[in-house]
Amino acid sequence: MEFLPDFGNLLYTIIAFILALSVIVTVHEYGHYIIGRICGIKAEAFSIGFGPTLISRKDKHGTVWKLSAIPAGGYVKFLGDANAASAGADEGAMAALSAAERRQTMHGAPLWARAATVAAGPAFNFILSIFVFGAAIWWQGTAVEPPRVAEIVALPNGSGDLRPGDAVLAIEGVDLPDYSALMDISTPEAPFLTYRINRDGADMEVEGPQIAPPRADQVVPQSAGYEAGLLAGDVITAINGQEIWRFEDIVAAVDATKGAPLDLQIWRPGEDGTSETLNITLSPKIIDIPQADGSFTSDYKIGLMAGMGFSPETERGGVGEALVNGTKQTWRTVTASVSAIENMVLGNISSCNLRGAIGIAEGSAAAAKSGLADFIWFIALLSTAVGFINLMPIPVLDGGHLMFHLWEGITGKPPSDRVMSMMVSVGLALVLSLMAFGLWNDISC
Repeated sequence: MEFLPDFGNLLYTIIAFILALSVIVTVHEYGHYIIGRICGIKAEAFSIGFGPTLISRKDKHGTVWKLSAIPAGGYVKFLGDANAASAGADEGAMAALSAAERRQTMHGAPLWARAATVAAGPAFNFILSIFVFGAAIWWQGTAVEPPRVAEIVALPNGSGDLRPGDAVLAIEGVDLPDYSALMDISTPEAPFLTYRINRDGADMEVEGPQIAPPRADQVVPQSAGYEAGLLAGDVITAINGQEIWRFEDIVAAVDATKGAPLDLQIWRPGEDGTSETLNITLSPKIIDIPQADGSFTSDYKIGLMAGMGFSPETERGGVGEALVNGTKQTWRTVTASVSAIENMVLGNISSCNLRGAIGIAEGSAAAAKSGLADFIWFIALLSTAVGFINLMPIPVLDGGHLMFHLWEGITGKPPSDRVMSMMVSVGLALVLSLMAFGLWNDISC
């Protein structure tokens, strides 16, 4: 269910993008601000957005907190900075400062304080991701074993006699001590399966749904299914006139067509208990899919995520487990990004995987339309990406500043103004080129 009002596709996309970007940039800049303050570096201004100031307030530390008119990011301006981008020192202002005041600037503070302040921006992006991923995984919980039914999903033929609270002991004669055993079951092409359950202390056999019915548990943003208008909860009842009962039948049909159009018959449940039947034609897209070993495979997909014929009962772990899971998910996101970049450079996957502002905005809108939980997860993904990109050793990015600080730490002095200027120009050209390339991909791919 959408959590933003429907303002129309373009405005919806813009609002979702601004909201996601504002959260991520605010967290990033707050990292610079708070660690800088702890390290004795004074922030003159903290702005959400750029341009004319809409509202402002000065705190007891002398920092002016501002909401500005152009909602395209934000910045922290430290004492002695030449501009909002902290690109160099204001030499006139620095000359007028006392030695104690110079210590409060990014240009007069010790190397460790400057490096910590710079590194804090990406670090706070990763911290945000860890907490959001961890909270989301904690909220979802871990399925209890042996499997127990929490809810029955809506299917066109119903779900037989399976009920919430039933403990599932076996399906089609295969015992189920845990959920991994579900993967070993080969199910017949039929709307119902034979379940052996325990209900209120009594073992019995009942009819129940397919383990993985041909139902969209999730629809991947910007996929063929998403663009064709498929929604989470839709059930594909037939493909090219052939009736289907299992999700694996969708996979087989997509693989067999090799990108050719598919005529889908869709059963869509309504919130009031009604339903409708739709006919949709779509063409699968070839997608680069990351593998566990870091490689990629390319295959045709329509962007539907499988789910079970029933929602399992879950239990929630502790805070420590949630943080561990959040850290693991953040690390997986970073390593997947590194692998994608490597494989694009080597030509193993399409460069269309690099998206620009339009693609990110469309992803923001798609996640928002899927619901608040999906939008928050998208923010965590994007926050991880922003943290990772900012750590790249490219001048004008935080990683570039850290590279200069490393040089200063090794040699005892910063790079010369001439070298700094040249490298910043090269870095800016590289960043702008990558942004332009991503924008081109958004339009052409």
